[in-house]
Amino acid sequence: MDATEVVSRLEARMEARDWEGVAALVAPDAVIEWPRTGERFSGASFVAMNRDYPEGWSIRVREVVGSGERVASDVEVTQEGVDGVFVATGFWTVRDGRVVAAREYWSGPDLDDAPAWRTPYQLGDGGP
Repeated sequence: MDATEVVSRLEARMEARDWEGVAALVAPDAVIEWPRTGERFSGASFVAMNRDYPEGWSIRVREVVGSGERVASDVEVTQEGVDGVFVATGFWTVRDGRVVAAREYWSGPDLDDAPAWRTPYQLGDGGP
C-alpha cells in the first residue's frame, strides 16, 4: 500500500471510529505535531486522544496527494453544536505502511477570524 493510500485509510478509519484499524496505520512511536497549539503526540497517544475526543464529529477528506513516503492531506471536520467547519492540512511521512511522523495545521470557527483590514484585498471584494 502506498503512502497516499495509508493516509486515506487512516482518515476513513478515524471516521468509522475503528481505533484498532487506526492504530495499525500509525507507528506507536510516531510523532504527530499540531504547531498552532504547540501540541505533540506520540502515535499511541494520538490514537487515544482521537478515540477519547467528544463525539459528534465527522471527517470529509477533500484531497490526499503525495509521492514516495511524503503525503499531504486536506480534510474538513464538522462538529455537532458548532456552526462552521474545521479544516486541517496535514503533512505525513509514511514508512513500511505506517505513519511515522505528521504535522497538522488546524483552523476553524472562532480559531482564525480574518482581520477587517484585509477585506479589500480578498477576491470578490474589489481586491487586486
